[in-house]
Amino acid sequence: MRVALFVFVVTGCSGSDVPVASDASIAVDAATDAASGVPLAGFGQLSGMCGVLAAMDFTSATPELIRDTFAFERAYVDPADRPLLTMGGQRLAEVPNAGGSSQLSEVFAFEQLARCELATLLKTETEIVYSTMGKMTDFEVSIAGHKVGVSVTRAMTYPFGGTYTLDAANMLIARKLGDIQLSTANVSAQDHWDKQILAILAWDDPTAETMAQAWMSQPANVKADTIVIISSTGGDDVFIYSNL
Repeated sequence: MRVALFVFVVTGCSGSDVPVASDASIAVDAATDAASGVPLAGFGQLSGMCGVLAAMDFTSATPELIRDTFAFERAYVDPADRPLLTMGGQRLAEVPNAGGSSQLSEVFAFEQLARCELATLLKTETEIVYSTMGKMTDFEVSIAGHKVGVSVTRAMTYPFGGTYTLDAANMLIARKLGDIQLSTANVSAQDHWDKQILAILAWDDPTAETMAQAWMSQPANVKADTIVIISSTGGDDVFIYSNL
């Protein structure tokens, strides 16, 4: 466990010299069973529920919760480490988002989807076209032949390492799930997705567990048909929560 603000525990992780699959190779691999050969190699080590999404998940009206872990043996340094990302991850790192301090969290939320679910990037936040101005989603991907909107958020405390309360988790997840419904209503016909994913990067395992409890307590109309992926991060991961 972390014991101080900037004292990090280093956990097992794929090294920086491992080969990284491009989005082109991901597209080819998508024709095979997503459960075999994932997670793909890349920056950081993914474990847990990986390769679990199929075409039927994007046509079902049932909400889903997916849990995994994303561990880093060293901090990501941009732009020096960009070549270690998938092509889609590199593009997200290069193109400014619509503002805020969340760019690297969006990059690694995409990396989880690319390496676990063979997602390919279709559009960044500023490229998605909306019919009505208002709530937006962070990027659009293709998974199993379906357009999917992806909204990203982070669950942590300031200062880092404090107890993340259930009240805070309930407020965050209810707000983000509500925003997802609004952005789906706002998006144009040309970019309309079949489903949305809420990707939550959680500071540690207890925070991820609290977020999962909050998700389970949400009413059906709030959960709607959104897929929620909670990734507990570990190791040298402060870059995800503190980037500008």
